[in-house]
Amino acid sequence: MSPLSARITRVERSNLRSRYPRTVGRNARLGSHGAGPESQIVILHTDSGRIGWGLVAGTLPPEEQVIGHAVEELFDPAVGVLDPRMLGLDFALHDLAGHLLQLPVHHMLGSRGKTSLPVYDGAIYFDDLDPEESPAGIAAPLANCAADHALGFRAFKLKIGRGNRWLDRAAGDARDIEVTRAVRAAYPHARILVDANDGYDCDGFLRYLNAVADCDIYWVEEPFLDDLDDLGRLRKALQQAGSPTLIAEGETNPDVDQLLEFAKAGVVDVVLLDIVSYGFTAWRSMMPRLEDLGVAASPHAWGVPVKTLYAAQLAAGLGNVNTVEGVPGQTQGADTSGYRLVEDGQLIVPDLPGFGIPLTAS
Repeated sequence: MSPLSARITRVERSNLRSRYPRTVGRNARLGSHGAGPESQIVILHTDSGRIGWGLVAGTLPPEEQVIGHAVEELFDPAVGVLDPRMLGLDFALHDLAGHLLQLPVHHMLGSRGKTSLPVYDGAIYFDDLDPEESPAGIAAPLANCAADHALGFRAFKLKIGRGNRWLDRAAGDARDIEVTRAVRAAYPHARILVDANDGYDCDGFLRYLNAVADCDIYWVEEPFLDDLDDLGRLRKALQQAGSPTLIAEGETNPDVDQLLEFAKAGVVDVVLLDIVSYGFTAWRSMMPRLEDLGVAASPHAWGVPVKTLYAAQLAAGLGNVNTVEGVPGQTQGADTSGYRLVEDGQLIVPDLPGFGIPLTAS
């Protein structure tokens, strides 16, 4: 009898609170991101005594459609969730199957990637603009980089696009340049990424890119509203400059058909669909299509530290992920100590069953 013949006896809903090391400020589109969100989770109990849990990924099915079913009726380790109506349980079912099979999720996916993964710090926002009555200035993002460097991060994604909403265009663009250059000067060996959250137009972003051309930017993320011609202009500018900088897209507008069109046209290098809202099962299906196009993946993980760990499991399982988005912080009620961020900025993925994140008393 397969371990996955275990039947689900109870569906429990709960919440976990995440806490960032500091209040995270604004980006090009949104105000303060606060000190950490509360997230809904679902816990699946079985007649074997084993449980699995995960962040809720969309709409949860009615409990009567889940209770009494064998896990193998809902989930295939080679594919993921079998019934689209069950996708709200995507992460909980992956975790539960791992516990029943006594396998890490990345083993179920094929262990095609590495379990030591480069991770970048995704928490460098516009803290230079706060507090409004006495803005901290450029010292703030530098202090945030220093704090996160002490946690083990060796790569930083800088939010840019201050002129889209918070400063006038010229002053905002100048501050974006100043911050980029200051971080590069402070961390000459760090990998630096920039994310504009569509806060530029194409002409303005090309001016920004020219001003930081010597800063060795690893990738540019969502520089302006998605447009094939503008992305083509950006690609041409990078090629003419002999720059290896990558173009990353797909968080703000997760239009899969459009992203694949951009990939086929050669104007996108990295696809960023969110690990939770797009879904783990969907990512398993998407990854081979990206590989066929020669395009890498780095699932968007911002907001909840556990999402970083999900993205790392996907990377270790499927490969084709060039870096993982790190969310500094703690998750109350979950033991994430199996994952380690080591001194060279690598996230170590554990060989623990499921996602390797036991629930604890919060």
